[in-house]
Formats: sequence, structure tokens, C-alpha cells
Amino acid sequence: MRVAAVAAEQWGVLSTDELRRCGLSLDAIAVRTRNGHLHRLYRGVYAVGHPNVTRNGRFLAAVKACGPTAVLSHVSAAALYELLPWDDRHPEVTATVKRAHRGIRTHRSSMLEARDVTRHRGIPATTPARTLIDLATTLPYKPLRRAVREAQRNLVSTNELRRALDRLGPRRGTTKLARILATGPAPTRSELEDTVLDLLLDAGFEHPDVNVALTIAGRRIIPDFRWPDHHLVVEADGAAYHDNRLAREDDAERQALLEAHGERVVRVTWAQAIARRAETVERIRAAGAPTYTLEPR
Repeated sequence: MRVAAVAAEQWGVLSTDELRRCGLSLDAIAVRTRNGHLHRLYRGVYAVGHPNVTRNGRFLAAVKACGPTAVLSHVSAAALYELLPWDDRHPEVTATVKRAHRGIRTHRSSMLEARDVTRHRGIPATTPARTLIDLATTLPYKPLRRAVREAQRNLVSTNELRRALDRLGPRRGTTKLARILATGPAPTRSELEDTVLDLLLDAGFEHPDVNVALTIAGRRIIPDFRWPDHHLVVEADGAAYHDNRLAREDDAERQALLEAHGERVVRVTWAQAIARRAETVERIRAAGAPTYTLEPR
């Protein structure tokens, strides 16, 4: 059946207009809704076959419900890009014309240009750069920083974010976002890495390479932080990833390879990064971490 085939390509959700293009009349849609073949998710949008659509199906349904200019945005877009965990809130959608729908949080924007819009996993959404700028209006500093640094891993560059900020102009949260960008590229992978990187920068050390891969003896190794000219590595040891026998054995093997390659390795735990900051800074300084120096006048 054409309806099922089209729905299979769109996370199982179709609008009234799409159903009609598949050959169904309004009466036929009503009959299929009563018979349980279609399930109304939002006004004018249906799940095909069963009501238990996936998260992405719900996202796409919300976009379809809000009209042709609508795109997924804010926390929902961040969840789609896997920048933030999804917390089952109402989907958030931005459009140039705001349409109110029960179960959808809608935003209206007069500045939603083509370059701010993309498709990800088949769902119209704000670009990663625009998503982060929108998030800055509502998220506290630390969750925003985590989202930015996650995006910097492979979705957006610092320069792209800066250009988007300049183009869209001052708005709530942009100062907070600019402060995060001022630390330079920092594609960290965890909250502990965020904390250790802030510790390094606050102490006046030069910005290290962050999660830049090395190949040693045929093995790809990704140090958390590294100053290549000084052959110094700082590893963030979080319990979530390092507190089991296999992880400890892998850490030991990685460290042995790094040290055989001529690198010094300093390991930093949660407790050391939070409760013993001064002691940790001194350990890293003693290992030879480079610090910024003021140019003579």
C-alpha cells in the first residue's frame, strides 16, 4: 500500500496533505482513524499502523504539524544531534509563522534563513550552529558548554559558530556562548573532561590539543589533552569509564605506549580536579605543561 511505503520513509508519520497525495480522501482518513489504521498525533498529523512512534517520529510529526516553514529546534534539535540527552519534554519547533498545538512547544522567529536550516535523519531542523545559539537563550552555562563541546567534535567549528553569532546579532545568552567559544576549540567527551580543561585554562596553561588522535605502534590512541611540542599528556580518569578491570588494563596499556613514544602522562581524577585543584595544577606544572607568557612591551 502506498501509504505504508511513504510512511516507512518518514518515521511512520504522515500529514493529512501527504495522505491525500497517497490517494486517501478526507472521509477515507476518518474511516481509517476510527478503525485504528491511523492514529492522530497532532492536528493534521497521523501515525500509520500504530501510535507508538519513535522519538524521531514524534519530532517529525511535530514539525509537520507546524507548517511548511517549521523546523525542529532548541533542546529537541540538540537531542536529534545527540548534543544533549532527551528528557521526554514536548518537542520544540521554530517557524516563521507560529501555530499553537497541544503537546508542542512552538517558537516564532523572523530570522530563520535557509542557511540556518538543514535536514538530519530526514527531519527538518535548525543547523547545529543555530541550535546552539537558540540553546544559549535558555540553558545554564555548564549544560550549554557540554553541548557546544560535543558539537565541536564533528558538527560545527568555532569559526562557524562565531560567524553565526555575528550574523544573528545580540540576543539573550550570546555573551554566555561567546565566553565558551573564547576558550578555543574544545571537543571534549564528558563532563569530567570539561572540568579538567577548565582547570588547565584557569591555571594559565596553554590550550592543549583536545582528543586529537595519535598512531603509535599501529594502534590509534586518543589522549584527552596533549601539548605535542612538550610531549605531555593529561588524562581525565572518570569512574564511569575507568573503574573496572578491563578499563584499567586498557589505561595501563595506553599509558605504556605513550611513555614508550616519549610522552609524559599525568592522570587526573574527579576528586583531584574538584577538591585538590592547587595540588593537581602543581603536578601538571612540574611535569612541564607550558604556560602563557606576556609579550614584553
